Amino acid sequence: MNYRFQNLLGAPYRGGNAVVTKNTRLISPVGNRIADTDLLKSQSATLPFQCSSDVSRLAVSPDGAFLLVVDENRRALFVNLPRRAVLHRITFKHPVGALEFSPDGRLIAVGAGKLVQIWRSPGFRKEFFPFELVRTFADCNDKVMSLKWSPDSSYLLVGSKDLTARVNRAYTIARDSYLFSWGYSGDVENTGGGEEPPAPGTPERSNERALEVNVKKRKELDDEEDGGVEDGECLLHRGKWELLRKDGFMQQQARVTSCDYHRGLNLLVVGFSNGVFGLYQMPDFVCIHLLSISKEKITTAVFNELGNWLTFGCAKLGQCVWTVSSGFCFVTFSEHTNAITALHFMANNHCLLSASLDGTVRAWDLFRYRNFRTFTTPSSRQFVSLTADQSSEVICAGTLDSFEIFVWSMKTGRLLDILSGHEGPVHGLMFSPTSAVLASSSWDKTVRLWDVFESKGAVETFPHTHDVLTVVYRPDGKQLACSTLDGQIHFWDPIDGLLMYTIEGRRDIAGGRLATDRRAAANSSSGKYFTTLCYSLMGVLLRRFQITHNLSLDGVLDFLNSKKMTDAGPLDLIDDDDTDTEEGVDKQTRGKLGYDLPGSMPNRGRPIIRTKCLRIAPTGRSFAAATTEGVLVYSTDETFIFDPTDLDIDVTPEAIDAALSEGLIKRALILSLRLNEDSLIKKCVFAASPADIPALASSIPSRYLQRLIDAFAGLLENCPHLEFILRWCQEICKAHGQSIQQNSRTLLPALKSLQKAITRMHQDLADTCASNEYMLRYLCSAGTRQKGSP
Repeated sequence: MNYRFQNLLGAPYRGGNAVVTKNTRLISPVGNRIADTDLLKSQSATLPFQCSSDVSRLAVSPDGAFLLVVDENRRALFVNLPRRAVLHRITFKHPVGALEFSPDGRLIAVGAGKLVQIWRSPGFRKEFFPFELVRTFADCNDKVMSLKWSPDSSYLLVGSKDLTARVNRAYTIARDSYLFSWGYSGDVENTGGGEEPPAPGTPERSNERALEVNVKKRKELDDEEDGGVEDGECLLHRGKWELLRKDGFMQQQARVTSCDYHRGLNLLVVGFSNGVFGLYQMPDFVCIHLLSISKEKITTAVFNELGNWLTFGCAKLGQCVWTVSSGFCFVTFSEHTNAITALHFMANNHCLLSASLDGTVRAWDLFRYRNFRTFTTPSSRQFVSLTADQSSEVICAGTLDSFEIFVWSMKTGRLLDILSGHEGPVHGLMFSPTSAVLASSSWDKTVRLWDVFESKGAVETFPHTHDVLTVVYRPDGKQLACSTLDGQIHFWDPIDGLLMYTIEGRRDIAGGRLATDRRAAANSSSGKYFTTLCYSLMGVLLRRFQITHNLSLDGVLDFLNSKKMTDAGPLDLIDDDDTDTEEGVDKQTRGKLGYDLPGSMPNRGRPIIRTKCLRIAPTGRSFAAATTEGVLVYSTDETFIFDPTDLDIDVTPEAIDAALSEGLIKRALILSLRLNEDSLIKKCVFAASPADIPALASSIPSRYLQRLIDAFAGLLENCPHLEFILRWCQEICKAHGQSIQQNSRTLLPALKSLQKAITRMHQDLADTCASNEYMLRYLCSAGTRQKGSP
């Protein structure tokens, strides 16, 4: 399948400003990507392009058509926001501290170092060099950190780095998470009426003539300014300002990193260093929404049975449950007191299990959002693996310290058994999909099979030459795969206990070179092994995905630049900053890596990206990779896939249209299935009348069922003709029920997609009917009375 990037969930926030456009969309940076959040529909999506490093500044045109993004390497992208396509690129000569589109959208103000540059906006014009520098101002004494245009695009307000607040109308926001509300009166300050007596001990001024000259020049300047102001208007610097109130943002140990004021909605958007974006309604200072972005490392992830929910666990935040389609987190559980190491969805889709290093396994109710059961051990243990059987009656967890496997009853919560035999941490656990056999992998170089219900002890042991990192069953239960520390993947027959074959995967793993590495990436043996495995329908290497191109992370480049090597070491590792704190984000807390000595940072806190877990959705249409930079979701791109079968000279779109015009629905539908064009298949489905559905369903060959079921799943998600599509599904099951059962493994992804679409539609209808229950009763009773009336 052709997978493409779909969304990024739980990405860490490292600074940069956020803006609101079109009154409903929040544009915010997440690492080197951009997140687009629809506040009205509660949907979040990540734009498909990447910057070369972490995003530092962004700005959106007033009409919401263009987005200008600048990263820490001073490289800028000019993006068509509705199309999500990069139009132009430019590199600035100085670090960019501020960006702002003019109200008419024709100019862009850029604060580059101590300069303020005015650029003409490229728009949709196709030019060799679309960016045109109009004017440069070099009167700033320090770095430009804030810009604000006047409504008529004739004036520009510039704030330097010395300012600790950004002024918007009558509000100032300090970086220590406080907001000050100021009252303004247009009355000009009265400086006359006598002079105040000098304070005691004030020395006499010797330069009286110089003072008179300065006062005279200032008076002439004020007269010129007053002459240019129309009647009824006043200047802000001439009026009186009074502090009305002081409010705190209630973000403990967090500093303000960005702020933006939306004039039309009277809305304030504030970003904090702890990864939270807050939306506040002014002037009442009411928090209407908090968008939390995790700053903790993600340790594991798992899909539910339908593939519409994705849950991942963090080191400290807890586990978050996300809706894959909307990209929004709808619940977060934080009862664990230590890092979460394993997650497991029960077969009923309404119960979630989590294992943690705090020595507990917890069961969560996703209906009532509560922890309804906690599994513990007689003595404190640290759990690193977790699984449950197909009946959801037995829970098993492996430990890190005692090398044991604990077995509990889901109904009673009692500890049933303790399986001993491993001599190392048990990092892999999985029940067979077809039997009650439990497979476990350990760092003691063995994979063991346990019969949990019949007898104690291991049924069989599979020895290896290196530590076993993970183990997984094939969906039919006839094969077992495990990865070892030497980069190999071993495939075992769990029934006969024979080694089937081995994949040498060390050379297939491509990693970058760290700044502190002494060897090239190709010669380094660090990280050349697989920590997680998932089965797919294909068993060959189809494609490798590079999860990021962010140069702000360490280990992305394969070759280091020799020009940056000095006698003192790599130039990037030399700390030449005056302070450890910049833009409200503490550099020393950006990446908690392994220290050589207490207080030392070998690579100046640059994070190193790692993939912790990989999960394929039950539908087979998407997979998620849990990395230290967030959970990356990839889905199939079927828009441009042309994969026909039984193709000959007569199978053409023109032949399908001709058959439809002649009323030959059966012929047109089979031709569209052979051509495998999604739009043509749906066109033929809707061309049939309800009375002809049973005959058409029985005439479909069995080899085309998967494509037809996929088409029904896609129609249920976007089509309003619910009863019509469900009638098709019912007749297909009646006519081909035996064939579907015999080919259940091949049709499983399509059937899962159809079940997911039907379940989602059922939930939407249930919510709608529940909220309109009394209205429906009234309409039914009104119709009954009308029929019974004479």
